[in-house]
Amino acid sequence: MDLIYANVELRNPKDSSLEPLRVRSLADTGALHLCIPHHIALQLKLEELQKREVVTADGKKMLCPYVGPVEITFAGRSCFTGAVVLGDEVLLGAVPMEDMDLVVEPAKRSVVVNPESPNVPLTIVK
Repeated sequence: MDLIYANVELRNPKDSSLEPLRVRSLADTGALHLCIPHHIALQLKLEELQKREVVTADGKKMLCPYVGPVEITFAGRSCFTGAVVLGDEVLLGAVPMEDMDLVVEPAKRSVVVNPESPNVPLTIVK
């Protein structure tokens, strides 16, 4: 199966003088967090909050910077999160997709707003 990408906007909500970045992100429901390359963290002037130990798909463990906050926007929906600085492309994990109430449509190879809540993101808090 082909990889699924989504065009998102990333912004540093603590620095309104910076323009948001429009980026192509790999949508990965098997990953939890937003991951961004080092150059994106630099461009958005994101503050390192802590180090996080991560396990990559090949089983390797490594210590990576965890930066934030980051505002992610997709299809008029947005959320705030932190990001692991890792890799050479933006990876949109399950947590921000769930926060914005987005779903992956494998047949169309796309990320879309949840059709069951097209107007307002739905979240379950019970």
